[in-house]
Amino acid sequence: MPFMHFNVKQGYIVINRTFKQTLKFGFFLFSLAWALQGFADDKREYQLGPGDAIHIMVYRSPDLLVDTRITEGGTITYPLLGSVHIGGLTISKAEELIAKGLKDGGFVQQPQVNITLVTVRANQVSILGQVNHPGIYPLESFNMHLTEVLGLGGGIAPTGGEKVILIGQRQNKPFKKEIDLNSIFIDNNFDEDVIISAGDKIFVPVAPVFYIFGEVQRPGAYRVERGMTVVQALALGGGLTTRGTLRNLKLQRRDAKGEEVKTYPEMADLIHPNDVIYINESLF
Repeated sequence: MPFMHFNVKQGYIVINRTFKQTLKFGFFLFSLAWALQGFADDKREYQLGPGDAIHIMVYRSPDLLVDTRITEGGTITYPLLGSVHIGGLTISKAEELIAKGLKDGGFVQQPQVNITLVTVRANQVSILGQVNHPGIYPLESFNMHLTEVLGLGGGIAPTGGEKVILIGQRQNKPFKKEIDLNSIFIDNNFDEDVIISAGDKIFVPVAPVFYIFGEVQRPGAYRVERGMTVVQALALGGGLTTRGTLRNLKLQRRDAKGEEVKTYPEMADLIHPNDVIYINESLF
């Protein structure tokens, strides 16, 4: 069946369904190729650095095929050329440098050098604070998200809070963002799971706590959980002792000015960080 036919009397072209599907599929392939080309261009502009693992090949020169890792000084050892400094260069510039060395040395007349980035080690991030394994970690691949990088540090420690602080640079300007991890996993706010860049610092603060004293079984400091109420806080403290009473239950909190305010809360009221709950002793 032909893709299209002409209707002269009616003065328009009729395109059959097969041709429409072909057009859609062709547009999809074009869009996919465009996206992949953009991704490839981004990788080509990546600046090589210490620890990066690369694969180097020269067209029609199998003896110049090399798999190597860039040293801390930014150099590699390459056949015929010896030590070559490529740290800080983009992949395309590194290819040009090696090609020039091979041509100027009379080793290859028209060298076509291709470098493939195998493993990214130069891009490092710092994971600090309340994580199981704080330290400096390499970004193993492009486009790593916050949650993936936190996994490199062993995840949030039991003492860690639900919010993390991300510090770095974006477009050569200082960048700081506070991110609620719960909003990612519970509220499906995936935009908060940001892409991490080289040099970023991720800090996980200590989880906020409240304090409970007086006539409770287990007085002390406890972690403030999301949506925690006064009655839940009392349960964490083990409940009242035989001498305790809920009459005149006091809650001490600091306002926006930092001044101390005492209230008599309801059981359904929410607990805030640094709240202090005091349970009185019954007079009878």
